[in-house]
Amino acid sequence: MKTILIVDDEPRTRDGVRKVLEAWSAGRYRITTQSSAVEALEWLDGNEANLVITDIRMPEINGLELVEKLRGRQHPPVVIVISGHPQFDYAHKALQFGVIEYLLKPLDKKKLVGAVELAFRKEEELNRIERMERLVDTKLLETSEQETQYGAPVKEAIQYVDEHLDEPVTMRDVADYLHMNASYFSVLFKEQTGLTFSDYLTRRRVQRAKELLTSTRLSINEIAEKAGYQTAKYFVKVFRSHEGVSPGQYRKGVAHAEETIQ
Repeated sequence: MKTILIVDDEPRTRDGVRKVLEAWSAGRYRITTQSSAVEALEWLDGNEANLVITDIRMPEINGLELVEKLRGRQHPPVVIVISGHPQFDYAHKALQFGVIEYLLKPLDKKKLVGAVELAFRKEEELNRIERMERLVDTKLLETSEQETQYGAPVKEAIQYVDEHLDEPVTMRDVADYLHMNASYFSVLFKEQTGLTFSDYLTRRRVQRAKELLTSTRLSINEIAEKAGYQTAKYFVKVFRSHEGVSPGQYRKGVAHAEETIQ
């Protein structure tokens, strides 16, 4: 269940927003409140919010400072800001911070609900983008986009790797295939792609593994083999160093993201 966190030091506003959203959500969302940004940050240390609705003017930490702190989190929530003061500076800065909507008090119920619906659509879009970023290696994407600019040896090397990714390919294997000196090939590959051959090969293997993790039900051992690793243990070690999670955790995370989007 997605969570909406309402942060406002005024009890009347805080409770009013909560009641409007509880009536609108009809139990579809978990709605919780905090009376200050400090309390909100403490709560967020142990809980997750999908949407934060915060007042601008609050003691200790104001709403914009709260938004700035939220941006530094691994999975920042989308944010709606409410204010009793139609100040351009506040609104401008809020938009710079990626705030979805800037609502003025007294709050119009329809505008509030509309802003929340917009915020959740935005969150789904961000989740979709995050999932794509997790699936695609941006360095490999850049390499692929620039492939037409590479010389014939580097193009052939990339094709050879793609065709033999499930085999224990080495740089010397590729250099021999191209009838080139291994050291010269190494320099040429790095010069044209911006990646060492070893880094490129590892990224391609991890990319293949990610594709298999998300599109098949193959076991980790089977995926390791198809990605060119001789042992699952070494595959897991390499995958974790690149993605920050194990292959199993990655598979679960992508599946969870898909469920959230749906």
